[in-house]
Amino acid sequence: MNTAETVLDTENIVQDILASIEREREREIIARRYGLFDRKETLEQIGELLGITRERVRQLEKSVMTRLRTSATTLPHIADVEAALLAAIEAAGQTARITTLGAELTGENSRTDQSRLAFLTELSPRVSAIAEDDNFYQAAGNRSVHDEATIKTEVGKLVDAIGKAGKPLEVKELTRAAAMSNDVYTSALAATSKQLATLNGRWGLVKWPTVNPKNIRDKIYVILSENGKHMHFNEIAEAIKASDFKRKDVTTQAIHNELIKDKRFVLIGRGIYALREWGYKKGTVADIITEVLREAGEPLHRDEIVKRVLKSRFVKETTILLNLQSKPQFKRVAKATYELAE
Repeated sequence: MNTAETVLDTENIVQDILASIEREREREIIARRYGLFDRKETLEQIGELLGITRERVRQLEKSVMTRLRTSATTLPHIADVEAALLAAIEAAGQTARITTLGAELTGENSRTDQSRLAFLTELSPRVSAIAEDDNFYQAAGNRSVHDEATIKTEVGKLVDAIGKAGKPLEVKELTRAAAMSNDVYTSALAATSKQLATLNGRWGLVKWPTVNPKNIRDKIYVILSENGKHMHFNEIAEAIKASDFKRKDVTTQAIHNELIKDKRFVLIGRGIYALREWGYKKGTVADIITEVLREAGEPLHRDEIVKRVLKSRFVKETTILLNLQSKPQFKRVAKATYELAE
């Protein structure tokens, strides 16, 4: 089946399935709990509406869903729905988030469309349904390939592999590290996990700013890290605007302000910044000259001083020489040779 040509009329489908439930109160519970026509409601909210306890709502929901699953093969439309779901799931890598399936199988992919698809996955015998929780997004898998427990185990392997690597991994690296069958399968599984995030083709833990930047500072860090060398703050601003970040409408002034405040970034020239983790240290040119001479433990020729300072500062040679000649902490002890005045 060509899923690109398959658009499910989720509203009529769920209405027909609900019509197979005899009692109106039970139809109301299922519709409200799964958000089939409006937002999802809690057990308490439904209990108040129907004048019963939350526990009774839970019991009725469980009973109705058990009956529907037992008679799934006779439910209206379910065979066609299941076929469309399995085709889309297989194309995605044998696992897919409900949001992905909604984009493929519904017209608008609205929240209600997604809720209806999630409901339908639970009624499809050959589909493994993953409920949303703290660790997983709502998703579905091909039951002939893996059931719910296996999917979660496989995702756990991905999380462990990335944790052991200690850095973001490209999908090919992650596939090898977690011993998965192929890259498409790996990506599909990883996308169901709330513990993982991806950016610029690499997967990492969601808490890592390199794959999940939450603020301007994190985005600056990602840009510098990806570039691999120092950048002017104007270049950083332009790179953010051209990036794949979800929110990238930032001003140059905002970028500059965050560069100044965050200890991860070091000013190494006029408006030029680098990452501290690359070995750069904060300080003026005079501070760097002082450190160079202190580490040397002996007088150095000005050419050698310039050479060493330029390893950690992107400034003109004349700026370094001017500091050597004008700052009282440096003393010339021979022709073009300097030591610390102390």
